[in-house]
Formats: sequence, structure tokens, C-alpha cells
Amino acid sequence: MTGVRTPWSEMARTAALSGVGPEAFWRLSLREWRMLTERPAGAAPIGRSELRQMAEAWPDD
Repeated sequence: MTGVRTPWSEMARTAALSGVGPEAFWRLSLREWRMLTERPAGAAPIGRSELRQMAEAWPDD
């Protein structure tokens, strides 16, 4: 039987980088996993110019 393969190693890596331990990872439901990993609608990472503006406005002094 051929079908869709679940990318377990990628999912476990993402969970670990998010601070989710192995025991908690394996207890997650599919719905919980999706809630943890999906991006909010409309949210995008800031660009280099926005980061530079923030650094100028709020320096780490």
C-alpha cells in the first residue's frame, strides 16, 4: 500500500525547537499540533529594514 508519508523527523525537530519535549510531542492530537505549528493569518516575519528601524528606535544600551 502506498500513501502519504508522515514526516515524523521534521515534526519532531520542529517540536524540539519549539520547546515541546518528546513525551508531550507524542501526546499531542493532530488538532493540537496544527494549532502549535500554523502561522496566524496575515502574520509575516519582519524584513531587514523593519528590524534595522526597531534597532535604531530601541538600542540595546
